[in-house]
This record gives sequence, C-alpha cells and structure tokens, in this order.
Amino acid sequence: MDNMINENKSTVQDNGGFLWGLLGCCIPIVGLVLFLVWKDQKPKTAKAAGIGALVAVILWVVFYVLVFVIMGLSMAALGTYTATTPIP
Repeated sequence: MDNMINENKSTVQDNGGFLWGLLGCCIPIVGLVLFLVWKDQKPKTAKAAGIGALVAVILWVVFYVLVFVIMGLSMAALGTYTATTPIP
C-alpha cells in the first residue's frame, strides 16, 4: 500500500539553483514571492531566491545610506567654506 502512495507522488527537483538567486537579486519582489511559494515544495530553491532578494535589499539600503552620508558631509564642507582671495 505504501508503494502505491509513493508512486503517485511526483518527484520535485530541488537543486537550489544559482540563477534563481540571481533573479531574486535582480528583482527582489520576485525573489520574495518565489521564496513564499516554494518554501515547502522546494526549500533549497526557495532559500536561494530568498537570499538573493535579501542581498538586493541590503545592498540598496547600504547604497542609500552612503549617498546620504556623502551628501551630508559635502553640505557640511560647503557650509564651512570661506573664500580667502578677493574676487577682482
């Protein structure tokens, strides 16, 4: 009886492909959706897509923090600038 039940189940290939992680990194919302859909059926592939999406979000946050820090430092430097040579 157990063999009959096992024969009816389809085999799901779950290799956790790098390309799913790359897709999740390039389009984070797709990676998140794939993670949520596949977390039970394909846990390795879901993990790859989820990690790709997480990496993309973290990189965007770091990018924006760096941009605002650089902008803030440049504005502070411009505020303390004084011209020492007279304009003719």
